[in-house]
Amino acid sequence: MRVTVWRSSTTLASPVRAAGQRHDWREHLFASIEHEGVEGYGEVSPQPTMINGDPSTQSVIDALRAETLVRLGRTLRDTGELPPWFKAHRLAGPRAASRVAWSLLEMALLDRTLRVGQTRLDTLWPARRRPATIATISLVDDEPWSIPPSAARVRAKVRPGSLRADRVERLASLGRPVIVDYNCSGGSVDAVARELESLGVAVPVVAVEQPFAPGNLISHVQLAARQLAPVSLDEGLRSLLDLRLIARYGAASIVCVKPARVGGLAAARTIIDAAHRAGIRPYVGGFFESPLARTTLRDLAAAFVDEPSDVAPVRTRAKSGLEHAVDGIGYRPRRGALDEIVLEVES
Repeated sequence: MRVTVWRSSTTLASPVRAAGQRHDWREHLFASIEHEGVEGYGEVSPQPTMINGDPSTQSVIDALRAETLVRLGRTLRDTGELPPWFKAHRLAGPRAASRVAWSLLEMALLDRTLRVGQTRLDTLWPARRRPATIATISLVDDEPWSIPPSAARVRAKVRPGSLRADRVERLASLGRPVIVDYNCSGGSVDAVARELESLGVAVPVVAVEQPFAPGNLISHVQLAARQLAPVSLDEGLRSLLDLRLIARYGAASIVCVKPARVGGLAAARTIIDAAHRAGIRPYVGGFFESPLARTTLRDLAAAFVDEPSDVAPVRTRAKSGLEHAVDGIGYRPRRGALDEIVLEVES
């Protein structure tokens, strides 16, 4: 087995400012797992720096080097074979960086499995429908908005004090259902409630997303009880246990499931199924990935969720460095187009 990890970066065509950071570029980690003559490819696109509990790119690389690749190699030596892709997340440690690192390798294992079987991901997960998509904009600054006509819903990034009358009027003019996304910046329950009451007069608010810190279930429960808008959790959902606690206490009626954050596609599928059983509406989210990982998000949403999801292609200022593949996930990295090999391990 040979594992290679590349690090690349891209500039977004339409930057978006959230409460705590500006999304204007993104780093991508691509992994190749080659075993018995067949290669598979995966991708994660972590935050450049740690924020709201999500790990940085460098911390994911450190987890790969110190833990993840060691465990993968040990599994191969002990069993004589690679772990099934859908069991890879069970090897992850409790840290956020470990879950992202295993998500990267899981995707490569999945891609390799599909290539061995000469099949594609959409055959494994047949689509029930074409997934409706979400467009992300910001009320935090005055940057131009990029909203595809096909977007069924708008997610508006906000922070306290960003709901100026001119911005609200501009948002209302879109005529689209809106998720109001605080990215953990909301402050008090009373403050968020006042802003929602004001905004709801002009804008069709379908959810208020993650107004409070990831571990703060109590404030989300209190806000949900006011019934101003459905509460959605994003950064606060990192595991099946989180989903069970959210359901038990009624902290949210919508959740954003991001495979890289929860440990990979298999873990995401488990959480989506559990959310449905609990009467919580899941949707699929992402981290501004390239078409390789975005394909997995789109196929996951098409097969298993009903809500509009963050699965539309990410517009960038340069080509992605990928090429189409007839099997597997549907893309593979072009070696010469990516920036830097950061890890190379042979077992």
